[in-house]
Amino acid sequence: MAREISAGGVVVRRMAQKWWIAAIEPQKEAPAGPAPTKQKSQKVILALPKGLVDPGEKPEQTARREVQEETGLEASLVTKLTDIKYVYVRTWGDQQRVFKIVSFYLLRYRGGRMDDVAPAMRMEVQRALWLPLEEAPQKLAYRGEKEVVRLAQRYLDAHPEL
Repeated sequence: MAREISAGGVVVRRMAQKWWIAAIEPQKEAPAGPAPTKQKSQKVILALPKGLVDPGEKPEQTARREVQEETGLEASLVTKLTDIKYVYVRTWGDQQRVFKIVSFYLLRYRGGRMDDVAPAMRMEVQRALWLPLEEAPQKLAYRGEKEVVRLAQRYLDAHPEL
């Protein structure tokens, strides 16, 4: 089984007396086979920005880089939140099963404009957006990422000085 090590970020920003987080809507993969005759309404998938750790890069550096590439935002490290582990099957190329570990970090917004994403990144990211933190666990698509956001919420509750 292949292994992948990734890192991602929960970018928080205080606006209008509440916390918001940065989320992305990944590009949808084109379905195999002929185009469907009827358009089905497809559920919007929202996720946290994340990506593979490059050789020589520390996971916290990866988290900041992926956040910048996928959302257009610059953020500073607050703390590590957790690692999530799961197995998935690649839907491209070799269809191989992959054991993946993703380290997630809490990051504080420092600058940049949401969804100011390079054209090359549009292959991966359809759009980036702000979500109210309290709504994020219901709106994010992946169970592990929902728990990561709950950890971020607990951290912020315990650290009002942020």
